[in-house]
Amino acid sequence: MKRLLLGLLVGVAVLLALVWYLNVRGEDKIDDSPPAAAPVAQQVTRGAYLASLGNCAGCHTARGGVPYAGGRGIETPFGILYSSNLTPDPATGLGNWSAGQFWRALHNGRSRDGRLLYPAFPYPNYTMVTRADSDALFDYLRSQPPAKQQNKAHALDWPFNTQAALAVWRALYFRPALYVQDSARSADWNRGAYLVDGLGHCSACHTQRNALGASSDMLDLSGGLIPMQNWYAPSLTSAAEAGVADWPLEHVVRVMQTGISPRGFVLGPMAEVVFNSTQHWNADDLRAMAVFMKGLVPTATAPPPAAVAVDAGKAQRGAKLYEHHCAQCHGDQGQGVAGAYPPLAGNRAVQLKETSNLVQVVMYGGFPPATAGNPRPYGMPPYVLLLSDADVAAVLTHLRTSWGNRAAAVSEVEVLKKRSGGAQ
Repeated sequence: MKRLLLGLLVGVAVLLALVWYLNVRGEDKIDDSPPAAAPVAQQVTRGAYLASLGNCAGCHTARGGVPYAGGRGIETPFGILYSSNLTPDPATGLGNWSAGQFWRALHNGRSRDGRLLYPAFPYPNYTMVTRADSDALFDYLRSQPPAKQQNKAHALDWPFNTQAALAVWRALYFRPALYVQDSARSADWNRGAYLVDGLGHCSACHTQRNALGASSDMLDLSGGLIPMQNWYAPSLTSAAEAGVADWPLEHVVRVMQTGISPRGFVLGPMAEVVFNSTQHWNADDLRAMAVFMKGLVPTATAPPPAAVAVDAGKAQRGAKLYEHHCAQCHGDQGQGVAGAYPPLAGNRAVQLKETSNLVQVVMYGGFPPATAGNPRPYGMPPYVLLLSDADVAAVLTHLRTSWGNRAAAVSEVEVLKKRSGGAQ
């Protein structure tokens, strides 16, 4: 019995040592002295641009709050996480941080005091960011007006609120890394890969997550349902979803810069990304991102069904609802209006296997982002108070099976499940 107990203790000790090692590997000794001099203007300007690349303000600014002072609640399946104060206030923000400690947070996901950070802060992507970019971003943040705002305690369920559980998660799913140039690729492709994989953290939404909120491959970009938001981030490698391999390069640039293009438009969480981030990218980086996106290895997609059977009563109901509520903007044949209302005929967003986005748009409406290239976007009104679940199912089925569209019908139960999370 003593030998068995001793063996168990040794096994636990070895396991703990392994978890500890996997959490501190790749960490070099850092200078923990706060910078003595004010940041130079060139670094601040560069850091401001990097902050727009990463959309840092999007999470670290509460609605109506001081920019970068944190406090925004981020809902997860494990509870609510609150973003931290990134202003240079010494007591509650980054005022006593060093550039090395900030770099460690991005690269290793560890705070100034040694605490492990939750991956809602996307350090699994930011680990790719270079030290030079980290330093410029830090200089920009410490140039901001300090805001004395205490960080809110996370409201997470047990055991997810423990450092031990987070250490195990990181041991399983996190590996510090730096972006390595692919010598076989062009400079544009490499820059685009660095942006998409790193500060752009596109995989945070466009990659499927497991039950523990982790992805088996942070860079596969094959699409995934965004937790707690009831929006589906479509696959960037599938021509049937959001792949752009066959798009002209200028159309990829335009949709990321303005939110609309002749080949597509953005709504929902992606509209926020364009509004806060990509519309501010410079021309070279937009082009580089487009080159990378067009070069993604396409995934095979199943051919659409030859025909879709629809109940006659449901088909008639959907057609009438469409005529009454939709045809004025989207056209009798789903042709849309160029530059204003998107076509529904042949629209791959309408024919996605995952129907969450369609339900969200019909229920709660939406707008493309207001951008310099599209300052007054046309929007979709909400119908949550006008249409029942059965109505929504019928009209969506009409869209998905008319004008050459060949996608599965939508059931009333499916709509009920999709809307149960409410508007986000």
